[in-house]
Amino acid sequence: MNNFLDTILTPFTYAVSWVLWAFHELFSLIGMDPNSGVTWTLSIIFLVLLIRTLLIPVFVKQIKSQRAMQALQPDLRKLQAKYKGKTDQMSRQAMVQEQQALFKKHKTNPLSSCLPLLIQMPFFFALFRVLNNASHASENSQSVGALSVENIRSFDAATIFGAPLSETFLGTFNSGNTNWSVVIVAVIMILAMIASQFFTQRQLMTKNMSAEALQGPFMQQQKMMLYILPLVFGIGGINFPIGVLIYWTATNLWTLGQQYWVIHNNPTPGSEAERELNARRAAKGLPPVGQKKTDETEQTAIEQPKGQREQPQRKNRRKKK
Repeated sequence: MNNFLDTILTPFTYAVSWVLWAFHELFSLIGMDPNSGVTWTLSIIFLVLLIRTLLIPVFVKQIKSQRAMQALQPDLRKLQAKYKGKTDQMSRQAMVQEQQALFKKHKTNPLSSCLPLLIQMPFFFALFRVLNNASHASENSQSVGALSVENIRSFDAATIFGAPLSETFLGTFNSGNTNWSVVIVAVIMILAMIASQFFTQRQLMTKNMSAEALQGPFMQQQKMMLYILPLVFGIGGINFPIGVLIYWTATNLWTLGQQYWVIHNNPTPGSEAERELNARRAAKGLPPVGQKKTDETEQTAIEQPKGQREQPQRKNRRKKK
């Protein structure tokens, strides 16, 4: 099983380690200390920025899929009502087939909202392997991916606020010589990671869902994700190296900011965010989203009151003697 995972993750490991190396070399070239934890931390953050920038088209597709899922909620409820109480095999198969046809019609599926997360996971696991193996590789004078032995030794010795970037919350307790800097930094990063994950999901639920979606099964999925995902990452965080916690917290903050911008400027039709946007537009004298402003000349003609019609006069009219 491990060999199978190694085979899958090897290309991602080389890609992630090469990008990490490239940013580290760039920051070293402009005068930063190559062995500083700040230099390695910035390299990790810029790795996040690069990956998330490349994922913007996927994020746009995710937004469209989420809106399509919300739009089909009334049809899904009708379908559920149609097969309510029918537990036989044929009815269940027919319901599944009709659901799939509905998803195909709207060009979406329930997994579309998880697409950016699924795409990121190989890179996340690859980075985890690189940073988690740094200490072992440093002791054995080994390279990891595109990072040379010197790079690995530099990273393994790098610290941020006294906490080695390759150390973990659980690892420092199990070492018998607890590094409280690691504990404090890890706890702060885990809490930041959980909070950013929670507020990202909550922002979506409270601001960018239509009234129909708030009453359907899609809302139940969102409520589950609201609490389950932060819990999963919070528990897993105690095994993450400090460098991985930096990566994932930076990723969550990017997602939170990116989603805020989309909700603020391009909200889901019928959502609370759309009502707020229309209120801002109305305050500026603009029409609601999706409506065109009436042409000013036509508006002037409509508002101008009609007076008495002016009678035409002949220019060559002779005077009577």
